[in-house]
Formats: sequence, structure tokens, C-alpha cells
Amino acid sequence: MGKQAELADFRSRWTGHVPEIQDIRARYAVLVPLVERTEGLSLLYEVRSEQLGRQPGEVCFPGGKMEAGETPVDCALRETWEELAIPPQAVEVVAELDLVTHQGGFVLHPILGVVDPGAPIVPSPAEVKETFTVPVDWLLEHPPAVYTYDLLPQVGEDFPYERIGFPQGYRWRGGKVTVPVYDWPGHPIWGLTGRITRRLLEDMG
Repeated sequence: MGKQAELADFRSRWTGHVPEIQDIRARYAVLVPLVERTEGLSLLYEVRSEQLGRQPGEVCFPGGKMEAGETPVDCALRETWEELAIPPQAVEVVAELDLVTHQGGFVLHPILGVVDPGAPIVPSPAEVKETFTVPVDWLLEHPPAVYTYDLLPQVGEDFPYERIGFPQGYRWRGGKVTVPVYDWPGHPIWGLTGRITRRLLEDMG
């Protein structure tokens, strides 16, 4: 017989624990960059390089996977420096925005920041095809079309329904994903980037 469980074991394991979201395999952070332009306050977006293996050519914010020991702000600023050569000291961090959880098993931390309008923007060709800005006023005046799709559970035939007391099967709960699409000419803004943009501008108009 193995070691008997004791209350002290639970106290040792869980006291001081910082709650996380279960089953999350990775964390990412992006900078949501506001920058002043002649056309007014704007959001800065990237187009991912066609050379990338994942999501080539898609519109996104600068960012990437958090490294061990990094805070979301540290990651967003580091990735912005690596991708666009905007130095961390040229970014005023305003706030950490609402987290985005993804059915793929990761959490995304959006960081709202104001970029010094005089800061250089030099895209790294290996990661960024180009950048563009969209006036905030345009985004407010042109709300996104919003689409949804269902996430349907696909349970294997070997699942032991009888053992758990549901011999006729169980009514598994599915889910829905919301996909906002902003029709910015030449570069539609959609997906997670669209969701972050939409949430950022809620109640701003």
C-alpha cells in the first residue's frame, strides 16, 4: 500500500498557489499599439511574413509566446522590438486588456500601449511582411461584421458511458466561436486580432 494521504500534503502543495486556467499549454502576449498619425489616433497592425509556417499573410498585432519568467508586458515589448525595432522605452504601457482564451489550449494577453510617433518602425523581413495603421475613428464608424461557428464535441466510440451511468450516451455541451471582421481596404482585420480590436473599442463610441 502506498503512502497515506495527509492534510499536510495538501497544505504543502496548494498553500500560496496562484490560480491559473486549467489545461492551458502556452501563454502569448501582444502589444496593441496606439500611435498618433496625421489622420488621427490610430492602431498599428502587422501583416505576417509569407515565409512563416503558421498563419502566413494574416493581420496581427506584434507579439509572440511568453518565455519562462516573463511577464505579459515584458513579452509584448520584447516581441515588438524583435519584429518592428520599436524600442521598449518608446512605448508607454497603458493597461493589460482582457485575456483571450483559445480552444487550442492557450491564453493571449493583450497589452495596450502608446508608441512614440517618432519611434522607428523597421519590420523584420523574417516575421513581418508590412505594417499599416487604421484610424480609431474609422474603426468606430465601421463596426465589424460578426460571424459565429459551432464547436461540436466528437467523443470516441470507446468512451465508457455505461461505467459513468449514462448507457444511452451523454448530452455533451458544445461551444461557439465569435469572429469579427473589419473590412479595412486591402487588409481585413479579423480572428483574434479582430476580437481584441472590438473589445478595446467597446463603449468608446
